[in-house]
Amino acid sequence: MERIDTLLSASWVIPVEPAGEVLADHCVAIHRGRILSVLPGPDGQARYQADTEVHLDGHALIPGFVNTHTHAAMTLFRGMADDLPLEKWLKEHIWPAEQRWVNDALVRDGTRLACAEMMRGGVTCFNDMYFYPDEVGRVASECAMRATIGLIIVDFPTVWARDADEYLAKATQVHDRFRDDPLIRTAFAPHAPYSVSDAPFARVRTLADELDIPVHIHLHETAGEVSDSLRDYGERPMARLDRLGLLNHRLIAVHMIHLEEAEILRFAECAASVVHCPESNLKLANGFCPLQALVDAGINVALGTDGAASNNDLDLHGEMRTAALLAKAVAGDAAALPAVRALEMATLGGARALGLNDEIGSLRPGKSADLVAIDLSGIETQPLHDPLSHLVYAASRKLVTSVWIAGKAVLNNGELMTVDEQAVIANAEQWRRRMNEDAHSQH
Repeated sequence: MERIDTLLSASWVIPVEPAGEVLADHCVAIHRGRILSVLPGPDGQARYQADTEVHLDGHALIPGFVNTHTHAAMTLFRGMADDLPLEKWLKEHIWPAEQRWVNDALVRDGTRLACAEMMRGGVTCFNDMYFYPDEVGRVASECAMRATIGLIIVDFPTVWARDADEYLAKATQVHDRFRDDPLIRTAFAPHAPYSVSDAPFARVRTLADELDIPVHIHLHETAGEVSDSLRDYGERPMARLDRLGLLNHRLIAVHMIHLEEAEILRFAECAASVVHCPESNLKLANGFCPLQALVDAGINVALGTDGAASNNDLDLHGEMRTAALLAKAVAGDAAALPAVRALEMATLGGARALGLNDEIGSLRPGKSADLVAIDLSGIETQPLHDPLSHLVYAASRKLVTSVWIAGKAVLNNGELMTVDEQAVIANAEQWRRRMNEDAHSQH
C-alpha cells in the first residue's frame, strides 16, 4: 500500500472538471498538499495507507470557493452606512470613515475577521483590493489562506501613499516581499477609471506585463461612471482602457453592468475575465449585469462578494445562488445559468481569472488540495435527487463542515484551526466601540 498524508472519503465528490460530473462514494487522496488521485472509495482504501483518514458520510466534497473580489478589511465597516446609493455611501460615509480609521492595525484586524468568515463559508482563496496589501498578505499567510493581494493605485493621496510614484514603488516592494510565499500572489489594483489617470494606467500596463501579474479594477459599475468618462475623456471607460493597452488576458474587470453589445464582443476577443458581484450590485442599486450575454460570448466569469460594507457578508455560497437566480430573471429564461455553470463560476472561473487554474478551482490530480466538505444529510437538503443542484439552490454556507487549503485542515468539523475565533470577535467589538464613541463625540 502507498503511504500518503490524507484520504478523504465522501458520499459525493464533485470535481467541477469535467463539468457536471458527480462521483458517488469516491475519495480524494492527498499528499504533500496536492491531490494524488480521485477514485472510488473501495479502490482508495485498498491502494492507500493514510496518516489521516476522514469519512464524510452524507457530504459532498467540492473545490474551494474563490472569492474573486473583496475589500477584506472593510468587514470592520459592516453595517455602517446601509440603504444608500453608491456615490452618497462612498463620499459621505465610507471615504470619511476610511480617512479617520484606516491604518495597518485596522487592516490586520479586519482581514483576520474576513479570513475567518470566508474559511467558515468554504472560501479557500480571495482576491483583495485595499490599502496596506502587505498586511493583507501577512494575515492571509498566517491564517494559511490563499490570497491574491491588490497593489492599490489611485490618483489622490491616502494613508498608504502620496502619489502615483509612491503607489507604484510600494507595489513592487510588496510584490517582491511575497514572491516566495506559496499561498500569496499579487495583482495590480488600480481602483477604477474615474480614480486613476492615463499616466499611472500606462505604467501599470508596463509593469503588469513585466511581472506577469493580473490587473484588478472596478469597471462599468454605474451609469454615472460611463457618462462621466464620456464627458472627461470623450470615450467610455472600457474604450479608454483598450486605448491604454489594458484590455488583455490579465484584466480582471469587476461589476461590468452597463455594457453595450459591441463592448461584450470586444471583451470576449481579448480573453479578459469578469467578476460578477450580484448582491453588492443589488444592494447599491447599480443595475443588472448582463450575465448570460457574457457567458454566451465565451467570457470567463468569476464571482465576488465585494466588501462587507456593501454586501454585507463574505458569503460566496450565497452569491452563487443569487447569481443563478438573477441571471434567469434578467435573461427572461429559466434555463439561463444552470447550477453546474454557477458552481463553475464560484470555483474554476475565479481560478482562471487569477491565472491559478493550473493550481486550484477543480479536483484534478496534481492540483493543490483546496477542498470543502458540505453536509447534505440534513433536513434542508432532503430528498436528495441531485447533489449538484442542491449545492447551488438548497445548501448554504452554514452546511460547510470542513475546509482544507493546500492539504491543511483550516476548518475541522466547524472549528477554525488557524484563527482564534473568540479573539477575532472580541477584537471586532473593540473596533465597533471605538468607532461609536468617536461618532458620538463628533456630535
